[in-house]
Amino acid sequence: MIISRTPFRISFVGGGTDLRSFYSHESGQVLSTSIDKYLYVIVRRQIGLVEFKYRLNYSSVEFCRTIDEIKHPIVREALRMHEIDFPIEISTFADIPAYTGLGSSSAFAVGLVHALCALQGKHVTKSMLAHTACQIEVDILKRTMGKQDHYASAYGNFNTFTFNPDETVVIEPVFYRPEVRVALQKHLMLFYTGIKRDASEVLRAQDSITPAKMDVLRKMKEQVAPLRDILSSGRNLHEFGRILHQGWELKKSITPEISSSPIDQWYGKALAAGALGGKLLGAGGGGFLLLFAEPQNQDAVCRALRDLYRVPFDFDSGGSRITYYDQTLVA
Repeated sequence: MIISRTPFRISFVGGGTDLRSFYSHESGQVLSTSIDKYLYVIVRRQIGLVEFKYRLNYSSVEFCRTIDEIKHPIVREALRMHEIDFPIEISTFADIPAYTGLGSSSAFAVGLVHALCALQGKHVTKSMLAHTACQIEVDILKRTMGKQDHYASAYGNFNTFTFNPDETVVIEPVFYRPEVRVALQKHLMLFYTGIKRDASEVLRAQDSITPAKMDVLRKMKEQVAPLRDILSSGRNLHEFGRILHQGWELKKSITPEISSSPIDQWYGKALAAGALGGKLLGAGGGGFLLLFAEPQNQDAVCRALRDLYRVPFDFDSGGSRITYYDQTLVA
């Protein structure tokens, strides 16, 4: 039996430039991190005395005799890609609900690929994990989505990811002092709006309008360097909130599907209570609201958003990892 643990991610700036509709013309760039909220994938090779070769446990349960019968698209294509032709059981559970803007499908794709490689006794780099997960979702399943989530979940920690027109990805860790990381964590607040949505619907709208919004997306990409400098230097940390706010305003201007009246009202209440900035995580439309607020103002922000659930979190630095490995069951 193999268990993989893959973190969810928080994207700070540059989101949208990791879509092929943007980076096929010029390089996109994103700055993100991973957090201590995880998705777990358990894979177990079964003995041959089973009626169904493939058993899947997620929000649904599937019993299938062939790969083609599997309804879960990521599982189906991952098993096909890795040529899994023996009885196997796959289960998954997570700290955070799906469809909430923290990159759950990408974390699942990364974690599943990681677990299947371990089950087959294959060592895989973080780069290959992210690349393979992207290949499954973007190239094989033809989903309208960016690449950043796969790389953020695979690598963990703070990174800038540059997505080039030739499909290569450059990964650069953000250098920071431990006290800067602690200070940033104390300034960030995460609230669940209770709104679930299919990110692909929002991203399809954004993808179709990208050619007309290239200037906006360039401005979002240009936020990466100053935000990275703040983290590396540890100076002017309050500027982090201002940059988040500017990025959110730019993102909302791309398409109306990104925000909504309730989201705008919550965000406005947070600013009025003392938050310096923030953004809706993920493609938009719902999910989690990330806010930057001075510690002395956070009680007021919580009161202003008392209808929302605040989720405490810290940063993750390890990325996807195998947390349990029973080599006696490896193929």
